[in-house]
Amino acid sequence: MGFGELLEQVGSTGRFQVLQTTLLCIPVMLMASHNLLQNFVALVPPHFCNAHTNLSQSQMSAEEALLVTVPLDQTGKPERCLRYAAPQWHLLTKNGSSSSGKEGDTNAGLDVDLQGCSDGWTYNMTHRKSTVISDWNLVCDQQSLKQMGQAVFMGGVLLGSVVFGGLSDRYGRRILLLISHLLMAVSGTCAAFSTAFPLFCLFRFGCGMALSGVVLNTFSLIVEWIPTSVRTMVGTMTGYCYTVGQLILALIAYFIRDWRWLTLAVSLPFFVFFLIAWWFHESSRWLVMSNNPEQAIKNLKSVAKFNGRKEEGEKIDMKRLQETMKKEMSCSQGTHSVLDLFRTPTMRRMTICLSAVWLSTSFAYYGLAMDLQKFGVDIYLIQVIFGAVDIPAKVIMVVSMTYIGRRISQCGALIIAGITILINLLIPYDKQTARTCMAVLGKGCLAASFNCCYLYSGELFPTIIRQNGMGWVSMMARMGAMVAPMVLLTADYLPWLPGLIYGGAPILSGIAAIFLPETLGSPLPDTIQDVEDRGTGRSSKVSRKETIILQDTQADLLKQMT
Repeated sequence: MGFGELLEQVGSTGRFQVLQTTLLCIPVMLMASHNLLQNFVALVPPHFCNAHTNLSQSQMSAEEALLVTVPLDQTGKPERCLRYAAPQWHLLTKNGSSSSGKEGDTNAGLDVDLQGCSDGWTYNMTHRKSTVISDWNLVCDQQSLKQMGQAVFMGGVLLGSVVFGGLSDRYGRRILLLISHLLMAVSGTCAAFSTAFPLFCLFRFGCGMALSGVVLNTFSLIVEWIPTSVRTMVGTMTGYCYTVGQLILALIAYFIRDWRWLTLAVSLPFFVFFLIAWWFHESSRWLVMSNNPEQAIKNLKSVAKFNGRKEEGEKIDMKRLQETMKKEMSCSQGTHSVLDLFRTPTMRRMTICLSAVWLSTSFAYYGLAMDLQKFGVDIYLIQVIFGAVDIPAKVIMVVSMTYIGRRISQCGALIIAGITILINLLIPYDKQTARTCMAVLGKGCLAASFNCCYLYSGELFPTIIRQNGMGWVSMMARMGAMVAPMVLLTADYLPWLPGLIYGGAPILSGIAAIFLPETLGSPLPDTIQDVEDRGTGRSSKVSRKETIILQDTQADLLKQMT
């Protein structure tokens, strides 16, 4: 509360906060592009084996060469990974060429030798001019490399959340945000010019690390420069920037069909963001806690001047700072670590349940969002639909959290999402409209779950280890995102298994969320003892006035959202 008083003095929601928050939110739109980029750069185009070398040099038409080279599958389409060991010339006869490739095929019942695509593949590039799949032939025996590439990217996101999270607490939010923007720009540009798939994965790993750095430090700079009363609203609006980013990705990908130019288009703006980030002010709250009060005072005076409160800013000196933030500085005494999340019974139960919620939400979310081709709908249209559904989903979640409560909202979103994914297993594959509707509903519920996760977790963890707690659950989310693409590989053995896993995980974590305490109308806990008291039913030592203020703030938020 001490820093809140200083923030009010220099202008808590003045021009500085509006401008800095706006500039910080713009890169969030392109973070969605990097997160979901694989849907377009790694699109798997229809393909079949190239004709034998002697046929490719003949005067035969492409249709005739395909007929005598590639057998048809059960659906009457050319096999993707097999061809005849020798050209089947007899298929060019009237009877052979008129066969459908099913029961009437002249090879039906005959023992015909088949082989792999030793001379490469021919790709149908109707939707994309080029992809990493077509450029490096990541099909058939190499098809698992597509999922491996996404897993590598998510591995970078996981490592980045650990590295940049710790470094930002030590060296500051602003400098780490600068480094993250530069890393994203350089890694994305290098990925666009990669000459081999391993190099592409390496640079995408760098993009993943940069993405974590941008997310963590962007949100830290936003919330540490705005008052508590508008944090939920600003956090929700920042989440909508990510939603808009999903729509922007579909638009950019529609007009830029080459994967290299697309990667470059979503990476080059980060050079501009890097230059803009030099204007940002370091968090004065962090500066005080890091024993740099002189710079904290300088930043506060600069903000006051920008907000038209120069006289009030000049009143802030070392004595005023120490008197105002004495309580916060005393609360920061002592050493705390991630182990404190598991030391006491209530903290341990709460951390385990939240870990399950974050892991399964991210796991199922990326399981749906990163495999758009399976719905059989235009890839650009489904991306727009998947992005647009987040808008009403998040509004409904805000209403639910305000009137019903956090726990029920979290449980409901996860369980409904899991049920819709499981229902999709029962819908025939040719019913693409029904399958797409259920998938969109599930994705919307998972987006709403993410919206609830951030607020709910922040209210559950006590102030003294809130950073450690948020870092831990964020790491669990990255683990879920990293595993999600690998689960798709199980479809080669059991086609229904990925859907069962993607649907079962949210249901189980939704049940686990029932054991979390409700925080609606409750003040934020400051210490681990506050959490334990809440878990054992003992009332917290907080005035009723604070509870009423919190409820009024939530009501104001609902009015602004609706």
